[in-house]
Amino acid sequence: MSHTILSILAHPDDAEFLCAGTLIRLAREHGCAIHIASMTAGDCGSVEHDAAAISRIRRGEGATAAALIGATYHCMEEKDLLVFYNERALEKVTRLLRLVQPTIVLTHSPADYMLDHEMTSTIVRAAAFAGPIPNFMADRQLGPKLPHIPHLYYCDPIEGKDALGRDVQPAFHIDISSVIDAKADMLAAHASQRDWLLKHHGMDHYLQAMRDLGAKRGKECGVAFAEGFRQHLGHSYPQDNVLARILDTARISP
Repeated sequence: MSHTILSILAHPDDAEFLCAGTLIRLAREHGCAIHIASMTAGDCGSVEHDAAAISRIRRGEGATAAALIGATYHCMEEKDLLVFYNERALEKVTRLLRLVQPTIVLTHSPADYMLDHEMTSTIVRAAAFAGPIPNFMADRQLGPKLPHIPHLYYCDPIEGKDALGRDVQPAFHIDISSVIDAKADMLAAHASQRDWLLKHHGMDHYLQAMRDLGAKRGKECGVAFAEGFRQHLGHSYPQDNVLARILDTARISP
Protein backbone atom coordinates (compact mmCIF):
# COMPACT_ATOMS: atom_id res chain seq x y z
CA MET A 1 0.00 0.00 0.00
CA SER A 2 1.30 3.44 -0.93
CA HIS A 3 1.09 6.00 1.87
CA THR A 4 0.69 9.75 1.87
CA ILE A 5 2.41 11.48 4.78
CA LEU A 6 1.59 14.92 6.15
CA SER A 7 3.77 16.61 8.74
CA ILE A 8 2.12 19.73 10.10
CA LEU A 9 4.09 21.67 12.65
CA ALA A 10 4.06 25.25 13.86
CA HIS A 11 6.87 27.00 12.00
CA PRO A 12 9.06 26.60 8.92
CA ASP A 13 12.07 24.46 9.98
CA ASP A 14 10.26 22.58 12.79
CA ALA A 15 9.83 19.55 10.53
CA GLU A 16 13.51 19.68 9.58
CA PHE A 17 14.46 19.62 13.26
CA LEU A 18 12.03 16.98 14.43
CA CYS A 19 10.95 14.50 11.77
CA ALA A 20 12.71 15.12 8.44
CA GLY A 21 14.84 12.01 8.78
CA THR A 22 11.73 9.86 8.97
CA LEU A 23 10.18 11.76 6.05
CA ILE A 24 13.30 11.22 3.95
CA ARG A 25 13.27 7.48 4.60
CA LEU A 26 9.57 7.24 3.80
CA ALA A 27 10.12 9.04 0.49
CA ARG A 28 13.34 7.31 -0.56
CA GLU A 29 12.74 3.77 0.61
CA HIS A 30 8.99 3.44 0.15
CA GLY A 31 7.98 6.03 -2.44
CA CYS A 32 5.58 7.78 -0.07
CA ALA A 33 4.10 11.11 -1.10
CA ILE A 34 5.33 13.69 1.43
CA HIS A 35 3.66 16.97 2.40
CA ILE A 36 5.30 19.38 4.86
CA ALA A 37 3.08 22.10 6.34
CA SER A 38 3.65 24.93 8.79
CA MET A 39 0.96 26.78 10.71
CA THR A 40 2.77 30.10 10.24
CA ALA A 41 5.22 31.61 7.78
CA GLY A 42 7.56 32.51 10.64
CA ASP A 43 6.68 36.21 10.63
CA CYS A 44 8.34 36.91 14.00
CA GLY A 45 11.53 35.00 13.23
CA SER A 46 13.86 37.89 12.47
CA VAL A 47 15.52 40.94 13.98
CA GLU A 48 16.52 42.25 10.55
CA HIS A 49 13.39 41.99 8.39
CA ASP A 50 9.82 43.11 8.94
CA ALA A 51 7.05 40.53 9.22
CA ALA A 52 6.11 40.55 5.54
CA ALA A 53 9.71 40.25 4.35
CA ILE A 54 10.74 37.43 6.68
CA SER A 55 7.52 35.58 5.88
CA ARG A 56 8.39 35.65 2.16
CA ILE A 57 11.90 34.46 2.91
CA ARG A 58 10.77 31.65 5.19
CA ARG A 59 8.03 30.40 2.87
CA GLY A 60 10.71 30.15 0.20
CA GLU A 61 13.05 28.29 2.53
CA GLY A 62 10.27 25.87 3.46
CA ALA A 63 9.53 25.14 -0.18
CA THR A 64 13.23 24.74 -0.98
CA ALA A 65 13.78 22.30 1.90
CA ALA A 66 10.73 20.25 0.92
CA ALA A 67 11.80 20.13 -2.72
CA LEU A 68 15.08 18.45 -1.72
CA ILE A 69 13.10 15.26 -1.08
CA GLY A 70 10.37 15.81 -3.67
CA ALA A 71 7.87 16.96 -1.03
CA THR A 72 5.22 19.67 -1.23
CA TYR A 73 5.23 22.60 1.20
CA HIS A 74 2.04 24.22 2.55
CA CYS A 75 1.56 27.21 4.87
CA MET A 76 -1.61 27.80 6.89
CA GLU A 77 -0.81 31.54 7.16
CA GLU A 78 -1.47 31.88 10.88
CA LYS A 79 0.75 34.29 12.85
CA ASP A 80 3.66 33.52 15.15
CA LEU A 81 2.69 33.51 18.85
CA LEU A 82 -0.97 33.70 17.81
CA VAL A 83 -1.64 30.05 16.98
CA PHE A 84 -4.80 29.12 18.85
CA TYR A 85 -7.31 26.29 18.81
CA ASN A 86 -10.17 28.16 17.19
CA GLU A 87 -12.66 27.76 14.36
CA ARG A 88 -10.52 29.42 11.69
CA ALA A 89 -7.42 27.37 12.38
CA LEU A 90 -9.36 24.13 12.62
CA GLU A 91 -11.08 24.85 9.30
CA LYS A 92 -7.73 25.49 7.60
CA VAL A 93 -6.11 22.31 8.86
CA THR A 94 -9.15 20.15 8.16
CA ARG A 95 -9.24 21.55 4.63
CA LEU A 96 -5.56 20.66 4.18
CA LEU A 97 -6.09 17.12 5.46
CA ARG A 98 -8.98 16.63 3.05
CA LEU A 99 -6.90 18.02 0.19
CA VAL A 100 -3.88 15.83 0.92
CA GLN A 101 -5.79 12.73 2.16
CA PRO A 102 -2.91 11.51 4.35
CA THR A 103 -2.78 8.07 5.89
CA ILE A 104 -0.14 9.21 8.42
CA VAL A 105 0.01 12.62 10.13
CA LEU A 106 2.96 13.90 12.20
CA THR A 107 2.66 16.89 14.52
CA HIS A 108 4.10 18.46 17.66
CA SER A 109 4.17 16.92 21.10
CA PRO A 110 1.18 18.01 23.21
CA ALA A 111 3.76 19.19 25.78
CA ASP A 112 6.49 21.42 24.39
CA TYR A 113 8.45 24.55 25.20
CA MET A 114 6.12 27.04 23.51
CA LEU A 115 2.40 27.41 23.02
CA ASP A 116 2.51 27.65 19.21
CA HIS A 117 3.73 24.06 19.23
CA GLU A 118 1.20 22.86 21.80
CA MET A 119 -1.71 24.61 20.06
CA THR A 120 -0.67 23.16 16.70
CA SER A 121 -0.71 19.70 18.28
CA THR A 122 -4.24 20.27 19.56
CA ILE A 123 -5.52 21.67 16.25
CA VAL A 124 -4.06 18.80 14.22
CA ARG A 125 -5.47 16.22 16.62
CA ALA A 126 -8.93 17.78 16.26
CA ALA A 127 -8.66 18.04 12.46
CA ALA A 128 -7.68 14.37 12.19
CA PHE A 129 -10.85 13.49 14.09
CA ALA A 130 -13.02 15.93 12.10
CA GLY A 131 -11.67 14.97 8.68
CA PRO A 132 -13.94 11.93 8.16
CA ILE A 133 -17.12 13.57 9.55
CA PRO A 134 -19.47 14.54 6.68
CA ASN A 135 -21.39 17.15 8.66
CA PHE A 136 -18.33 18.99 9.97
CA MET A 137 -18.45 22.50 8.46
CA ALA A 138 -20.50 20.98 5.66
CA ASP A 139 -21.43 24.42 4.26
CA ARG A 140 -17.78 25.41 3.68
CA GLN A 141 -16.76 22.99 0.95
CA LEU A 142 -13.75 21.59 2.76
CA GLY A 143 -13.30 18.90 0.14
CA PRO A 144 -13.93 15.14 0.12
CA LYS A 145 -13.97 13.68 3.60
CA LEU A 146 -11.22 11.36 4.78
CA PRO A 147 -12.13 7.66 4.60
CA HIS A 148 -11.13 7.29 8.27
CA ILE A 149 -9.11 8.98 10.99
CA PRO A 150 -5.45 8.89 9.93
CA HIS A 151 -2.66 7.47 12.05
CA LEU A 152 -1.50 10.37 14.25
CA TYR A 153 2.00 10.67 15.70
CA TYR A 154 3.66 13.21 17.97
CA CYS A 155 7.28 14.19 17.32
CA ASP A 156 9.76 14.84 20.08
CA PRO A 157 9.47 18.25 21.71
CA ILE A 158 12.45 20.52 21.11
CA GLU A 159 15.41 19.25 23.18
CA GLY A 160 13.20 16.33 24.27
CA LYS A 161 11.77 18.39 27.16
CA ASP A 162 8.43 19.84 28.19
CA ALA A 163 7.89 23.42 29.38
CA LEU A 164 9.11 22.53 32.88
CA GLY A 165 12.31 20.98 31.59
CA ARG A 166 11.19 17.40 32.23
CA ASP A 167 12.20 14.69 29.79
CA VAL A 168 9.50 13.56 27.37
CA GLN A 169 10.44 10.00 26.49
CA PRO A 170 9.44 8.68 23.06
CA ALA A 171 7.41 5.50 22.81
CA PHE A 172 9.55 4.31 19.90
CA HIS A 173 12.50 5.41 17.78
CA ILE A 174 13.10 5.54 14.04
CA ASP A 175 16.70 4.99 12.93
CA ILE A 176 17.76 7.94 10.72
CA SER A 177 21.50 7.25 10.70
CA SER A 178 21.58 6.66 6.94
CA VAL A 179 19.90 9.99 6.16
CA ILE A 180 21.31 12.35 8.80
CA ASP A 181 23.30 14.32 6.20
CA ALA A 182 20.23 14.73 4.00
CA LYS A 183 18.28 15.89 7.05
CA ALA A 184 21.02 18.45 7.74
CA ASP A 185 20.78 19.66 4.13
CA MET A 186 17.05 20.23 4.58
CA LEU A 187 17.60 22.16 7.80
CA ALA A 188 20.39 24.21 6.22
CA ALA A 189 17.89 25.43 3.61
CA HIS A 190 16.37 27.53 6.43
CA ALA A 191 19.35 29.88 6.38
CA SER A 192 17.48 32.85 7.85
CA GLN A 193 17.09 31.08 11.18
CA ARG A 194 20.66 30.70 12.37
CA ASP A 195 21.11 34.37 13.28
CA TRP A 196 17.60 34.59 14.74
CA LEU A 197 18.16 31.64 17.05
CA LEU A 198 21.54 32.97 18.10
CA LYS A 199 20.14 36.41 18.98
CA HIS A 200 16.84 35.37 20.57
CA HIS A 201 17.50 31.91 22.01
CA GLY A 202 21.26 32.17 22.57
CA MET A 203 21.47 29.07 20.39
CA ASP A 204 24.40 28.81 18.00
CA HIS A 205 25.42 25.80 15.97
CA TYR A 206 21.97 25.54 14.39
CA LEU A 207 22.67 22.27 12.61
CA GLN A 208 24.59 20.82 15.54
CA ALA A 209 21.60 21.18 17.86
CA MET A 210 19.60 18.98 15.51
CA ARG A 211 22.39 16.40 15.38
CA ASP A 212 22.73 16.43 19.16
CA LEU A 213 19.08 15.51 19.71
CA GLY A 214 19.35 12.84 17.01
CA ALA A 215 22.45 11.40 18.65
CA LYS A 216 20.76 11.37 22.07
CA ARG A 217 17.80 9.44 20.67
CA GLY A 218 20.12 7.16 18.74
CA LYS A 219 22.07 6.27 21.87
CA GLU A 220 18.81 5.26 23.55
CA CYS A 221 18.16 2.59 20.94
CA GLY A 222 21.66 1.55 19.86
CA VAL A 223 22.08 3.45 16.59
CA ALA A 224 23.98 6.58 15.59
CA PHE A 225 20.97 8.88 15.05
CA ALA A 226 17.25 8.46 15.63
CA GLU A 227 14.00 10.40 15.88
CA GLY A 228 11.50 9.78 18.65
CA PHE A 229 7.72 9.53 18.33
CA ARG A 230 4.59 8.74 20.32
CA GLN A 231 1.38 7.55 18.70
CA HIS A 232 -2.04 8.97 19.59
CA LEU A 233 -3.93 5.91 20.78
CA GLY A 234 -7.15 7.40 22.14
CA HIS A 235 -10.58 6.01 21.38
CA SER A 236 -11.40 5.81 17.62
CA TYR A 237 -7.85 6.57 16.44
CA PRO A 238 -5.98 3.73 14.66
CA GLN A 239 -4.19 1.43 17.11
CA ASP A 240 -1.62 -0.31 14.89
CA ASN A 241 1.80 1.31 14.60
CA VAL A 242 1.93 1.65 10.83
CA LEU A 243 4.92 4.02 10.90
CA ALA A 244 7.03 1.45 12.70
CA ARG A 245 5.83 -1.31 10.40
CA ILE A 246 6.67 0.60 7.21
CA LEU A 247 10.19 1.49 8.28
CA ASP A 248 10.81 -1.67 10.30
CA THR A 249 13.33 0.09 12.53
CA ALA A 250 11.28 1.15 15.53
CA ARG A 251 12.63 0.24 18.91
CA ILE A 252 10.56 0.44 22.04
CA SER A 253 11.99 2.78 24.65
CA PRO A 254 12.93 1.34 28.04
